[in-house]
Amino acid sequence: MRIPPTLSLILASKSPRRSQLLEQAGIPFTIRTAETEEVYPPDTPVAEVAPYLARLKARGAAHLLQSDHEVLLTADSVVIVDDEIFGKPRDRAHAIATIGRLSGRTHTVITGCCLKSFTHEEVFCGVAQVQMNRIEPAEIEWYVDTYRPYDKAGAYAIQEWIGLAKIARIEGTYPTVMGLPVDLVYERLVTVAGQSVVGKS
Repeated sequence: MRIPPTLSLILASKSPRRSQLLEQAGIPFTIRTAETEEVYPPDTPVAEVAPYLARLKARGAAHLLQSDHEVLLTADSVVIVDDEIFGKPRDRAHAIATIGRLSGRTHTVITGCCLKSFTHEEVFCGVAQVQMNRIEPAEIEWYVDTYRPYDKAGAYAIQEWIGLAKIARIEGTYPTVMGLPVDLVYERLVTVAGQSVVGKS
């Protein structure tokens, strides 16, 4: 995937966490968003769902590209336990039940990404194993009522109380669990641009 070195990254996501990660990494970007229905074929292997949805979002937002110098970035995260995907909870009861399933166990977080220009697209993903300590039922209810994690895959955010107080181990990168494997994104942007993409205004 090659475009001119005057690369402009377009983040097609409303997620404040993904914006925060790019900002912290010093990667300049502009936000443009489009609505895409996040559906996938029911027979899709669970490990392929996140990259599938990232590609789906990129194709649904392709009209946001305005020049040959722009590259669109989309992402999607899923939490997996027992070969079952746990996405964003529907409501309070679902959030409580989801965290209850994760409590005291190790789960997989996969964040799929897609970089798309006018002529090319590249799909990749970050994978992390997250070992969660046991969370008491009263703690789960407190967390859900306090943090209202209804826009979070797996009904929790690694940067909030659960991540700080109840995660024993992460095998993989913290940003992958947070919603964007910045190391992989940066690596591919450097390849695309042919030079460092930080320190630009």
